[in-house]
Amino acid sequence: MTTVESLVDMRDITLTFGGVVKALRGVSFDLRPGEVHALLGQNGAGKSTLIKVLSGVNQRDGGSVLVHGEETNFRSAQDSQAAGIAMVYQDLSLVPSMSVADNLFLGREPHDRLSLVRGRRLHAAAQKYLDEQGFPIKAAAAVASLPFAYRQLTEIAKALMGDIRILVLDEPTSALSAGEEDILFDAVKEVTRRGVGVVYVTHRLREVFRISDRVTVLRDGLNAGTFDTPEITMETLISAIVGPGHAKMAQATLSLEEGERRQGFSDPEHQSLTAAPVIELRDVTNDRLRGVDLKVRPGEILGLAGMVGSGRTEVLETMFGLRRAAEGQVIYQGAEVKWKSSAAAIKAGVALVPEDRHLQGLVLGDSIAANTALPQLRGLTRFGFFAKGEAGKRATSALKELNVKAPGISTRLQNLSGGNQQKVVFGKWLVPEPKLLLLDEPTVGVDVGARDEIYGIIRRFAQRGCAVVVVSSDLVELQMLCDTLAIINDGQVTTTAHTSEVQGEEALQHLVQESAR
Repeated sequence: MTTVESLVDMRDITLTFGGVVKALRGVSFDLRPGEVHALLGQNGAGKSTLIKVLSGVNQRDGGSVLVHGEETNFRSAQDSQAAGIAMVYQDLSLVPSMSVADNLFLGREPHDRLSLVRGRRLHAAAQKYLDEQGFPIKAAAAVASLPFAYRQLTEIAKALMGDIRILVLDEPTSALSAGEEDILFDAVKEVTRRGVGVVYVTHRLREVFRISDRVTVLRDGLNAGTFDTPEITMETLISAIVGPGHAKMAQATLSLEEGERRQGFSDPEHQSLTAAPVIELRDVTNDRLRGVDLKVRPGEILGLAGMVGSGRTEVLETMFGLRRAAEGQVIYQGAEVKWKSSAAAIKAGVALVPEDRHLQGLVLGDSIAANTALPQLRGLTRFGFFAKGEAGKRATSALKELNVKAPGISTRLQNLSGGNQQKVVFGKWLVPEPKLLLLDEPTVGVDVGARDEIYGIIRRFAQRGCAVVVVSSDLVELQMLCDTLAIINDGQVTTTAHTSEVQGEEALQHLVQESAR
C-alpha cells in the first residue's frame, strides 16, 4: 500500500483563455496534510485560476491533478466537493435574504421523520457550532444585515462544517480587524491539527509569516518559487512577487509592508490647520451612531479604526446621505445639510468607494466606460440621449491617469483583476473631482503593487484639496496613509489623535481593543 505524501499534487498545469491568453504556463503546486500553504502573487498572476482548476470551475489544457494520490479530472465544483475540497472565494456564495443558520445548513438541513426542517433545532445547532468555533455571529441574524467581515466569517464557518480534507481560503482576512483575524487563525490551526491541508491565498504578506508553513509565488502564470516560511525574509518574498528588474517597486512595497509612513503628501505641517472643515459631524446620533463629533479639513486624510460592527462604516454612510442624523448636525462646506439621498450628496461633491466593490461599487457585466459613467448619468444625458462620446473620453482619461491595465474602455469589469477593478471604482469619481472622498476598505483583495498605486491615487486627491475619510481593518495601512486617527466603538468616537502620536501597529491595536472593553 502506497503512502500518500500530498493531499494535492498539481503538476505542470497549463490553461489558455480564448486560445490566446495563457493564464497558467506549467504551474506546479502541492499541499501536505496538516499544513498551511500560502499562494501569493500580484493580481493576474494566476492564483485564482489555479485554485479554480482544483475546484473544477476551470478546465486545464494540460498537466495533471492528483488528490489523495489519485489522478482526477474534476468537471464541476460538485466533483471537487465530493472529494473533500472546500473552497471559500472572495465572492461569497451566501444567500443574503436567509439567516446565518439557514446558510450554514443549506443543502444539508436536519429533518425529522416527516422530512420537515425544524427551524429551532437548526438555529440551536448552528449557534452551538458558532460558539464552539469562537465565531462572534448570531445564527438567527439575516446575512444581509451583517457587516462584510462577518459575512466572510460565515462563509468560512460554512466551509469548516463539512467533512473536508482540503480547505482553500481566498483572501479570508481582506476585511477583518486584528481581533477577527485571530478568530480565523485559531480556526485554521484547529483544522490543520485534524490533518486538513489549507491553501491560503492572500495579499497581506505580514500574515503569511504568522499562519503559513510554506509559500508558493506565482508570477505571470509561472512558478516564481516555493519556500519554507521560516527560511524566507519579507524582502526575498516581495522580490519573488514583483520580479527581477523591479527593485524600486520592491523597495516601495517593502516600505508598505513594514508600515513606513510617508510624510508630506497631506501632512498637517503642509496644510493650514485653520482651514474650515469640508465636513463636520456635531453630536450626531442616529440608529447606529451616538453623539459623534468629527471634522475633516481640505487635504486631510482621516482614518477610522475599530472592530467590525463598531460603527465605522455607518459614519461614512451618514456623511454620504445613506443614513439621516436623528439628532445633531452634519455641516458640509459651512452649511448644515440634511441630504435625503446619496444622489444629493454626490451632486454636492461627495464620493464613496464602498466596502464590497462587486455588490455596491461596480456592474461587473458592464464595460469600463459604463461603470465610470454611473455617478454622473444625469450630467451625461443630452435631450434624453446618453452622451456616449463624452463618457468614452472620461473613461479613457481614467484608464490613463489610474494606470488601469485593460485592453480598452469596452472591456467588461468581470475580466479585470481585483486591483484594476478597484481602480475603476476610483475612476468613477475623477470628473468632477469630489470635495469629500469616503473610502471603506479601499485595498481589499488588492495585490502589493496595485495597493501602492491606490495609495498614490488617494494622496493625489488629498494634495488637490479633497478631504478624505478612510475605514480600514489594516492598522498599518491607516498609520501609513492617514494624518489623523479616530477610534470608533459602539457608534461613538472614543479617541482621536494625530498619527504621529500613535507609535506602531501594536499601540493602535491596543487603542482599538481598549475602546471595545
